[in-house]
Amino acid sequence: MERLCGPELPFWVANQTLHSDQPDLPVCFQLTVLSWLPCIYLWAVSPIYFFYLKKNNRGYIMMSIMNRFKTVFGMLLWLVCWTDLFYTLHERQQGLSQPPIFFITPLVLGMTMLLATFLIQFERLRGVQSSGVLFIFWFLSVLCAIVPFRSKILQASSQVEVTDKLRFTTFYFYFGLVVLELILCCFNEKPPLFSNVVTDPNVCPESMAGFLSTMTFWWFTSMAIKGYKMPLEAKDLWSLNPRDSSKAMVPKLLKEWEKEQAKAKSKQNLSNDVAYSKPPPSTTNHIGSESETSPEEVEVLLSSQKVIPRQPSFLRSLIRAFGPYFLIGSAYKLLQDVITFVNPQLLRMLISFTKQKGVPDWWGYALAFLMFFTAFLQTLILHQHFQYCFVTGMHIRTALIGAIYRKSLVITNAAKRSSTVGEVVNLMSVDAQRFMDLTTFLNMLWSAPLQIMLALYFLWQNLGPSVLAGVAVMILLIPFNAVIAMKSRAYQVEQMQHKDSRIKLMNEILNGIKVLKLYAWENSFKEKVLAIRQKELNVLKKAAYLGALSTMAWTSAPFLVALTTFAVYVTVDENNILDAEKAFVSLSLFNILRFPLNMLPQVISSLVQTSVSLKRIQSFLSHDELDPNSVDRKNTASDFSVTVVNGKFTWAKEDPPVLHNINVLVPQGSLLAIVGHVGCGKSSLISSLLGEMEKLEGDVSIRGSVAYVPQQAWIQNATLRDNILFGKTYNEQKYHCVLEACALTPDLQVLPGGDMTEIGEKGINLSGGQRQRVSLARALYSDADVYLLDDPLSAVDAHVSKHIFDNLIGPEGALKGKTRILVTHGISYLPQVDNIVVMVDGRVSEMGSYQELLKQNGAFAEFLRNYALEDIVEEDEATEEIIDDDEELFPEDTLSNHIDMVDSEPGINEAKRKFIRQISIISADGETPKSRSVRRHACSQRKHPEPQEKKQLDGMEKLIQAETAETGRVKLKVYLEYAKAVGLLLSVLICVLYGCQSAAAIGANIWLSEWTNDALQNQTEDNVNMRVGVYAALGITQGVLVMISSFTLAMGNIGAARKLHHNLLTNKLHTLQSFFDTTPIGRIINRFSKDIYIIDETLPSTVLMFLGTFFVSLSTMIVIISSTPIFAVVIAPLAFVYVFVQLCPC
Repeated sequence: MERLCGPELPFWVANQTLHSDQPDLPVCFQLTVLSWLPCIYLWAVSPIYFFYLKKNNRGYIMMSIMNRFKTVFGMLLWLVCWTDLFYTLHERQQGLSQPPIFFITPLVLGMTMLLATFLIQFERLRGVQSSGVLFIFWFLSVLCAIVPFRSKILQASSQVEVTDKLRFTTFYFYFGLVVLELILCCFNEKPPLFSNVVTDPNVCPESMAGFLSTMTFWWFTSMAIKGYKMPLEAKDLWSLNPRDSSKAMVPKLLKEWEKEQAKAKSKQNLSNDVAYSKPPPSTTNHIGSESETSPEEVEVLLSSQKVIPRQPSFLRSLIRAFGPYFLIGSAYKLLQDVITFVNPQLLRMLISFTKQKGVPDWWGYALAFLMFFTAFLQTLILHQHFQYCFVTGMHIRTALIGAIYRKSLVITNAAKRSSTVGEVVNLMSVDAQRFMDLTTFLNMLWSAPLQIMLALYFLWQNLGPSVLAGVAVMILLIPFNAVIAMKSRAYQVEQMQHKDSRIKLMNEILNGIKVLKLYAWENSFKEKVLAIRQKELNVLKKAAYLGALSTMAWTSAPFLVALTTFAVYVTVDENNILDAEKAFVSLSLFNILRFPLNMLPQVISSLVQTSVSLKRIQSFLSHDELDPNSVDRKNTASDFSVTVVNGKFTWAKEDPPVLHNINVLVPQGSLLAIVGHVGCGKSSLISSLLGEMEKLEGDVSIRGSVAYVPQQAWIQNATLRDNILFGKTYNEQKYHCVLEACALTPDLQVLPGGDMTEIGEKGINLSGGQRQRVSLARALYSDADVYLLDDPLSAVDAHVSKHIFDNLIGPEGALKGKTRILVTHGISYLPQVDNIVVMVDGRVSEMGSYQELLKQNGAFAEFLRNYALEDIVEEDEATEEIIDDDEELFPEDTLSNHIDMVDSEPGINEAKRKFIRQISIISADGETPKSRSVRRHACSQRKHPEPQEKKQLDGMEKLIQAETAETGRVKLKVYLEYAKAVGLLLSVLICVLYGCQSAAAIGANIWLSEWTNDALQNQTEDNVNMRVGVYAALGITQGVLVMISSFTLAMGNIGAARKLHHNLLTNKLHTLQSFFDTTPIGRIINRFSKDIYIIDETLPSTVLMFLGTFFVSLSTMIVIISSTPIFAVVIAPLAFVYVFVQLCPC
């Protein structure tokens, strides 16, 4: 430094800085360290920051007045710095030689100010509203300039006249401009052009928050104030940030998962090629060469090389998708860990300061301020780390739920057998939640060993080799924790199996609750559920007892380390004296050691549980999917709308084929009927056209969009109109035409709210026929090209069935001109269809028109013999009903019977009459022709009823009420209910045990304090054995009490879990049927899955943490008050503020 500053400007003067009542730093130190520190920071960070800005373009920000001021101030700073440089050059020309530092520092500062000015503009072009990099730079610049600021004032006050007026003036210009830059940097720029921040009326302020607001979470203040004034509801929340939405998260994860699957598949194919490739031809002329004469040996060798399929790693996909964001939180954690060890060193200096005499008072103030500042900085950084961890956990959970849900829609039928509904529910609720819980403390996997190593290093410096005894204790505890972790994993797998079984059974019970109640089977099914629950609780009990042992281990570990270290330290050498500095600095390090030692086993346990969930989710996401290309939907070359050529289909690849040699050609706009006996494969053929079956052979193509009407109608929990529109725009004329064609108009007169009536889950407040007609109306309104109708007329009455066929499906119906494939058992409509496919044992037995099949007298004729009598009887009943009913129900033109239909087509009529006479079902005398009415199907000629909105009843209650949650603080009644479930006496005993263990901990600390006082009285040699013995006894007592209290708490929690689940199950099984009609099944399933999981696993750990924190805080206050009674004055207002914050309505 002498070369830079010269001999006249020393770099460090101890008497001027440390040992002075008015400390000041030398000029050389100010011009080098204090001036260069901000510059080094900015130049070091700039390359990384430029790369980040290049990759993340948020848009373009218009230049504002504030931005212009920032730029102008930056240029002025450059001019001010280089003014000093040019002045130094001028002095040199005048013969006044200055040290090199007066050239270098202004040059470096000027270049740095130019870089900062360039960054201001570059950030604006990349859409950065607030810069953390520049804020830190300006803050460091101001912080480093405060010392010269004070120094120059002291020099000026001690001198008659300022010697270097120009540099004195330029420095204060520099200081003022830097302060202005720092102030301006605290404010935000306008949002970038065309960003969602501008368009969203309820945007989350986090997206617009500046660096300071983000670091201090100030952007959340408005929500906290709102929550204080009134209970918060969902509508009060801000819009979700786009980057946090499932729309962004789910595709992000699926993209990485697809890459991983493709990579695994390519490696598998490569290994297969290597394993099963032919051997190279022999280059020798030996007749008996292996390659020519022993193909059997080659085949045996190749077949023996079993290629183990490489499973795609879902963990790798998660890391690639969410790892980079999580690493930012890891960087904060690393910084926080380093800062954590500053306070023990400051404590050492503070204790040393109290021992010394004649030292300046400002040492104590400086040390106290530094302790406060490091604690404050540590808090800021730690909460930023938690913010990143929580958000990452939320992202992972969101993506997992979305990925599992999407997968459940496309897995094959074989996969559905192995993955039950209960398992899928648990994957989305329990397993996904485990990932979120683990992410919060995942960094402890590397942070805990780092903190342990740093603590041991400082302990070595403090206590020497004695600390190795503590290390030995920690090493001995590792296998103990490892055994507990292995056992916990085994129990976790077993528990999840029982949980899956229980949720599956509950799902079946809730789906069939009406039948269960009608047959009074509640108690028998309750016993089945409770039997599974008992197995689950037995596993939970074993896991809880293991957890109690683990709790004892990690609670006792820091004490055992301290005990062995102190005992070895004072016994190995008589000269080793345990004084206050060594004891309390070591204790502060042991307290730092406590958290990683406590958390590491828990994180390992959580990691074990999450690894089980990871395997379950990976296994589910690896299931085979239905081939989306099994049905060609872009076929434009063929003249047929639906084509199946040589089709062979099965429900699962390992099952035998269900459909064989299927050849079906359906012309555009035709009506094809599929008939056959029960179980012959009619519905399977429809499923094969939808792509829901495994195609083994053949080709399937469908031209245009498809509408499907299943046998069991699928109804949403929405209004009747929403069920029909199904997301389409409302067209009144088309809508009413659909209602009439599907015979829904009379039903609207009966429903309380017309078509705005809310339909319960699974259409609970509609009859079976109404549900089927709503399903038909939805298909008709969709205006698709191809309609697949799987026996939709079986659920409706005969006269309604006739109306629907005439007005909707038939040759003159609303679907005239569309391609229709109708599965039916009703033979009365077959004469009107264009073609008929007869299915027998999974094969197409016959195909042709009605007349052609009658002439063949094959399977179709047999089908007619079986169903004709039933159909004609139904037809006669339908005719009688129609004649007897009031004709307002249906217009006259819909009342034509089957005989009219046949009469209108003489050829078909004659063929059918001949066939009916043959089977002697109806005599010719029984046929009385009726006057035929002309059917009119043009919707425009019908009278439309008044819009249903006018019929909407005022004040009509919703059928399915929105799920409500309690707002505000948890009521005392809830805590009491849980305490009753645990047992009141047991709850009191648990609190007493926790109080006793805290008392033992207080006793150990007080005894250690007395032990350190022996050093002042020179009694260390006499009392060593007694001090160590009593200290050990108190610590062991604490460990035993911890174990007993943990066991007792585990017993109480298991008992509470059993009782609460039993009460919930009993209550739900004896609830009125109307409750199940108006409550979604998913909501009830959530109570038995997610909420029971919280009671079983989350709540016990929360209670454990609460009791531990409460008694530690209480014991700390008791110790402080006993040693410093005046502190009691401070506790009262602090307690008031704490209670006020905790009990506010937010």
